[in-house]
Amino acid sequence: MNNLLVLPLLIPAFTAVILIFLKERVDLQRIISAVSVFLNILVAGIIVHQVSTKGIQTLYMGGWLPPYGIVFVADMFAALLVLIGAIVGAACLFFSFASIGEERERFYYYPFFHFLLTGVFGSFLTGDLFNLFVCFEVLLVASYALIVLGGSKGQLRETLKYVLVNVISSSLFVATLAYLYAATGTLNMAHLSMRVAEAGQGGVMNVIAVLLLIVFSIKAGLLLFFWLPDSYSAPPVAVRALFGALLTKVGLYAITRTFTLIFIQEPGLTHSLIAWMAGATMILGAIGALAYNDLGRIFNYNIIISVGFIAFGISVATQDSLNGVVFYLMHDMVAKALLFFLGGMIISASGTDRLKEMGGLIRRYPWTGWMFFVLILALVGVPPLSGFAGKVMMVRSGFGQNHVALALIALASSFIVLYSLIKVFQQVFWGGEKREEQVKPLHYKAMMAPAAVLFAIIILMGVGAETVNGYVSQAGAVLADPALYINAVMKE
Repeated sequence: MNNLLVLPLLIPAFTAVILIFLKERVDLQRIISAVSVFLNILVAGIIVHQVSTKGIQTLYMGGWLPPYGIVFVADMFAALLVLIGAIVGAACLFFSFASIGEERERFYYYPFFHFLLTGVFGSFLTGDLFNLFVCFEVLLVASYALIVLGGSKGQLRETLKYVLVNVISSSLFVATLAYLYAATGTLNMAHLSMRVAEAGQGGVMNVIAVLLLIVFSIKAGLLLFFWLPDSYSAPPVAVRALFGALLTKVGLYAITRTFTLIFIQEPGLTHSLIAWMAGATMILGAIGALAYNDLGRIFNYNIIISVGFIAFGISVATQDSLNGVVFYLMHDMVAKALLFFLGGMIISASGTDRLKEMGGLIRRYPWTGWMFFVLILALVGVPPLSGFAGKVMMVRSGFGQNHVALALIALASSFIVLYSLIKVFQQVFWGGEKREEQVKPLHYKAMMAPAAVLFAIIILMGVGAETVNGYVSQAGAVLADPALYINAVMKE
């Protein structure tokens, strides 16, 4: 047993509770928040090291062995996502210091921020589907508050849509869990894998599997993403970065865990559905990225493209493709946060989010411009940057497993990402400035600092891909061989 596993949840949860009572002490809220996120990075790093050296780590709450008690499980997949999530969360926090504004800070911005992190980390570490539902609800309630905080007309409109979609998906989730428990007598993930294998994945089990896929696809923005482009454009930039980097990844994590551990008996149904949804998501995301001329929606549709790309890797389901899924998930969490950071700085400097009203910023902000250009190359998958290794593994597996059409769609989507973002780079940074007034973003250097940290990670993950892949391979091995996870949790 490893008691550290509960700390990534407890640290932000206790931080949030403390900050509720410090509503008017903004400076103190910032200090406590900063200490909290750095402590969580430290704990997450220790967990990754322990999993690497000692194998999968488990914590049975109250000493109750599965399937009767609450269990937290850290295999390398979960541990790596917690670590990257903690780093991205810290970057978003420091970007918030420079950009969110004191009015929001005084209305419980930081408590909701930490509650959202609690839900994200809990989703990665739980070994039980009901507790996954609970953690989903924690992060969703926090996200409802963060998306509406500020009270603008656009935020209120998009919050209603966002809340309605997620309430429906959560209702479907809990109903599906009831059917699953009635059919198997358990919700422990490892025990479910055993029970589904014993009963055979047919009839009712296939219906439950498809229902869970629908629920998690709504959370991830896989095909059912109609709510995402406008909802993610409503809140401030720091919140957009947090949502774009972490929230869709929780849905993708749930899909990966469910369909590499529990429902693995009939991949002809489940994985084929994921493949079709992945292809459609990449195509529709590409159309959206090309259709719009404002930064927010272009970036949001690029999120959708990457969701489809990762789902493509899940559907192929070889160890090589699953390695690619893990690597690319880590890359995309960092890259999407950085994309929104730089986008926020561009909008602040230009005074608008419309491409046709921008231009010439390379003269005043050369570092921002060239960081944006290198980020584009990373998102496309140009070596030696962080996006290359994961994309190569997924596409290679796609061609090797006769998913040729899907692999070609994945490659084509990368060219759409390149075109859509190069268009942004050209129109924003080159030519002449089209606005008479030249706006210097407040706290520009403070915004640049967390962006520079994420930029460095993108470079280091690419240059050090061989080292990173040593950890990623451990994660992929467990995803490809469910018995490793089951034996670690059930102690067989």
